[in-house]
Amino acid sequence: MDLSIIIPIYNEEANIPALYQRLLGVLNPMELAYEFIFINDGSRDRSLALIQELAAQDSRVRYADFSRNFGHQIAVTAGLDLSIGEAVVIIDADLQDPPELIPDLYAKLQEGYEVVYAKRRTRQGESAAKLLTAKMFYRILANITHISIPVDTGDFRIVSRKVVRALKQMPEQNKFIRGQIAWVGYRQTYLEYDRSVRAGGATGYTYSKMIRLALDGITGFSDAPLRAATISGFVVSGISFLVMLYTLYSRFVSGDYEHGWASLMVSILFLGGVQLIAIGIIGEYIARLSANVRQRPLYIISDTNVPSVLPETETAH
Repeated sequence: MDLSIIIPIYNEEANIPALYQRLLGVLNPMELAYEFIFINDGSRDRSLALIQELAAQDSRVRYADFSRNFGHQIAVTAGLDLSIGEAVVIIDADLQDPPELIPDLYAKLQEGYEVVYAKRRTRQGESAAKLLTAKMFYRILANITHISIPVDTGDFRIVSRKVVRALKQMPEQNKFIRGQIAWVGYRQTYLEYDRSVRAGGATGYTYSKMIRLALDGITGFSDAPLRAATISGFVVSGISFLVMLYTLYSRFVSGDYEHGWASLMVSILFLGGVQLIAIGIIGEYIARLSANVRQRPLYIISDTNVPSVLPETETAH
């Protein structure tokens, strides 16, 4: 198999037919042996039925149906686990990332690179708030992590089988695929493109999911929040020590002081706020450690037509 196309699906019935046709129009002229791997991530619409119809008429269409919604990053991980192509493309089904870029990505990979990611030059149809938060997140992440995670990129990219094998050795529960690929290393490059508006349906990436993904990226690849909590503790301790000296001076030297609760309450609230923030940061890391210690499967497949998984009706990975 030359090429595997991984497509995570969550309520994409409006886009699946058009995506399939555009992919065929792109891949057939390339004269490669390829496969489609649709991962149905607990869709509540007709997405699974449409995928099964495609699989019935095209043997290159393979799918895995999750027992519930496990999340976009886990769906991509399942696609990587099931893929057998020497090169693997990750693309969303909303058609914001153009399938027509795949030949250029594949050609770049053949130049000796192991990863070629698609970098967004412009993003159409996005709100100002989303553009601003995305820009801030990528740049903050780039500054606080110890690896070079490319800015203005999503999961749309092509990777070699060597990279897929490396990703399979990363069992953490809180996945951040683009960070893991950057951590792997090897020769990486990019191609720029203009991101289109969503073809149909509503995005499954709510603000809460984006915040969760951002936390996974930061806690998975940076200790900066822990260091910030430690530094803030020293800073607050220093300020508190100076306030203590001023209080003792006012009480025993100048005699210029008044009985009251204002300064006491301000100090208590300030110290309490810093402590709660530090505890919350530490809690985020402990929660992720706890999830990995439990060693639950990343996902459960309830139905699939992938030959390597067929012997069991329900498979945990």
